[in-house]
Amino acid sequence: MEQQRNILFILFLTLTLFIYWGWERDKITMEQQAQMHAQRIEQVAAAESTKGSVGKLITLSNDTLKLSISSIGGDVVDAKLLKVMQELNKDDPFHLLMNDPLFVYMSQSGLIGANGPDSKARPTYTSSANSYEMKEGEDSVSAVLQFSQNGVDYTKTYTLKRGSYVVDVKYDVVNNTDKPLSMAFYGQLKQTVDASLQEQPGGAMMVAGAYRGTAYSTAETRYEKNTLQDLVDLSLEKAPISVKTTGGWVAMIQHYFVSAWIGDNTEGVQNVVFSNASKDGSEAIIGIRTEPTTIDAHSSHEFKSSMWVGPKSQDEMEKVAPNLDLTVDYGWLWFISIPLFKILEFIHSFVGNWGFSIIILTLIVRGVLFPLTKSQYTSMAKMRLLAPKMQELRERFGDDRQKLGQETMRLYKNEKVNPLGGCFPLLIQMPIFIALYWTLMESTELRHAPFILWIDDLSVHDPYFVTPILYGISMYFIQKMSPTPTTDPLQKKIFMAMPLVFTFMFCTFPAGLTVYWLISNIFTIFQQVIIYRSLEKKGLHVKNVPTK
Repeated sequence: MEQQRNILFILFLTLTLFIYWGWERDKITMEQQAQMHAQRIEQVAAAESTKGSVGKLITLSNDTLKLSISSIGGDVVDAKLLKVMQELNKDDPFHLLMNDPLFVYMSQSGLIGANGPDSKARPTYTSSANSYEMKEGEDSVSAVLQFSQNGVDYTKTYTLKRGSYVVDVKYDVVNNTDKPLSMAFYGQLKQTVDASLQEQPGGAMMVAGAYRGTAYSTAETRYEKNTLQDLVDLSLEKAPISVKTTGGWVAMIQHYFVSAWIGDNTEGVQNVVFSNASKDGSEAIIGIRTEPTTIDAHSSHEFKSSMWVGPKSQDEMEKVAPNLDLTVDYGWLWFISIPLFKILEFIHSFVGNWGFSIIILTLIVRGVLFPLTKSQYTSMAKMRLLAPKMQELRERFGDDRQKLGQETMRLYKNEKVNPLGGCFPLLIQMPIFIALYWTLMESTELRHAPFILWIDDLSVHDPYFVTPILYGISMYFIQKMSPTPTTDPLQKKIFMAMPLVFTFMFCTFPAGLTVYWLISNIFTIFQQVIIYRSLEKKGLHVKNVPTK
């Protein structure tokens, strides 16, 4: 009995630590933020001297994105998401890509190889206008950049379509010379390595929480993650990423948002996923390029690719490139989390409120798991009835561990009781609960999503801590109703402190997660009442009573 209780106790603490570490792993203290920011401020003067290196800026915008493209290299040095606000109830759009003295996060592309114009120095492009904006009634808008060198004409075209976060990029190369040319297209993302400690212009923190780093996908590997520091370390060790593939993509991720370069998936085109870093290790780079292509004399060639710059919209990203939706990182339980999100999304299509959708999903999950929960409590009730007989065996064979074990197993067999019957249902349920946790943690749909009354954003903590407090109260009642988990005084005190510990911990959790756990606890209370009444009718007493 004590062994079973200890196993349950360990599982309970393990789940507690898992939830806590999952939320806290990428957070840093305010003292660290202040210290690092002070260090970076000292570098501003030096950084300001390079701010003009982007040259002339050309803006391109549709109804979802506003991009700033540098005339030097034709890189996207700034991107704002027009339909996603930086802060709730404010009109400033979310700032994803930027080239700031304190922080660099940009998307670069060009032509490299034996005759690539970007191999030695970035070319300077010209355009017929400084701004390209999609007008009402139009379905797309393009910014055209041009450059000529040594008898070769280069035209770089960025295209945005209405309602889309996809940026189509096309290079038209016209070889007017008498010699063949060899070059390859590359697209890469570059970001300041200590981005988690940087602030956006205006003071808003860049970090949204959870995982921030890079990922890539190839024909052989569906999804591979590396932190920004990993890429720098690999570069310093002279072992950067270099993987050949057909198709594929590379991405930089920050919780609810992602930027990605999609490799050319034209039949016969081979791509290479690569990584790099700046010489001083301050910036990490991940990219994808084609193998070199030969452009015959007096002929032309078209290179094409695309970018995703926007929120982690699973349905849309799934259509853009295979496995791009995996940037919504559900961890090792993705095969459970994805169906749970699909169900949540389906419920929302009818309910129209993500908070109520979470409640309904929670009730569905707990309802499906009801038979397992009932089995768990039934097993615990039977074990409780055997407590006097177990105590008698300990008194008789306490000094003979082998005999005690044999007699204990004989008792279990005669009474038809499985000593682990209370553990197995819990072990089956835990992955589902953890998967649901990550489903809510990673769903960008919850960002700035209102629920009821004072909760106007399910992705941040309850502003008045009402739901965490209610959660703690519900947890206390569950413990009072449940069988006493242990007779050890120290463990009893630990269990008594759990509701208070969880209450404080949940004060930092997003409101959507707290709502899920609160409703789950309320359901558990009603569930226990039903199960207990059913067991008592069968003569099985399971309610929590003082232990003599």
